[in-house]
Amino acid sequence: MRRLSESEYKATMDEHPRPVTPDDAPRSFELWPYFDSLPESEWQGHDFSARGISYAWAMQGERWEHVLIDSEDINVKLVLVVDLETEKVLGHYLLDLNEVYGLNDDS
Repeated sequence: MRRLSESEYKATMDEHPRPVTPDDAPRSFELWPYFDSLPESEWQGHDFSARGISYAWAMQGERWEHVLIDSEDINVKLVLVVDLETEKVLGHYLLDLNEVYGLNDDS
C-alpha cells in the first residue's frame, strides 16, 4: 500500500477522463484487499468504512483507473489509482475537494 504524492496522483490523470460504469468489463482484480490493508491513519480523520464507490474514471486511455471511495463528507474521497496494465492498485490519494475549492474557508 502506498500513499501517492500530489504529483504522482496528478501524473495519472487525464484532461478528458472517461466514466467507468458497472456495465464496463469487470476487472480481474479486487480493490477491497488493498483498501482493507490500509490502516485507518491513512483515512486522515475521515470515515470510508461504508465502502461506497461514487465514481470510477478511466484515465489516459485505458492506462489508469481512478476509483473514488466515499467518506462521510461528500467532498472527500479516497482515490485508489489502478494500473490497468499490471492489474494492481498503484496507490491511494486522499482527494479533499473542500481544500481544492476552499469550501471550508471562513474568510
